[in-house]
Amino acid sequence: MQRINKDSVLHIRLSEIRDARELIILDNMIWTEHTTPGPLMWRSREDYLLHAPPGSQLVALQGGELCGYVGFGCPSGMESNRHVCEVNIAVHPRFQRMGIGSRLIAEIRRHAAENGIRKLRLRVLSSNTPALAFYRKCGFEEEGRLREEFYLGGRYVDEIFMSCMLDREE
Repeated sequence: MQRINKDSVLHIRLSEIRDARELIILDNMIWTEHTTPGPLMWRSREDYLLHAPPGSQLVALQGGELCGYVGFGCPSGMESNRHVCEVNIAVHPRFQRMGIGSRLIAEIRRHAAENGIRKLRLRVLSSNTPALAFYRKCGFEEEGRLREEFYLGGRYVDEIFMSCMLDREE
């Protein structure tokens, strides 16, 4: 497995308004029929920013180039659900299998724990086997499954709910 170029440090920070264009490009590249049940269609930069405002993602930059992100947010507006954070992650294909996704997951774990979050959760298609393996490697476990939830590419696909508890970490 390749590692991040040692000459260029990976910098992870909260997203800023200036990242919107590159984040939209990355979304269009990553979120396909193989990774999401429906295409992401941002009508405009403003539309994107309403969905993913600055500070709602951790972005990874190498040599000043945006190479991935992990988005996060409370899955509901209920106070009783504030300890849960739903995440989604995308790494530019050119930067995949270089440890960036693992670094992003480690950083969202740290960020979430510092902000009183006890549980990270995500959704993934059963047909996305590379993502399932990655999430398991990062400590996520299957918590539930909606069988044949989507019809994609000529077949029915399950939606899998995965989570990891932060209070169980050492």
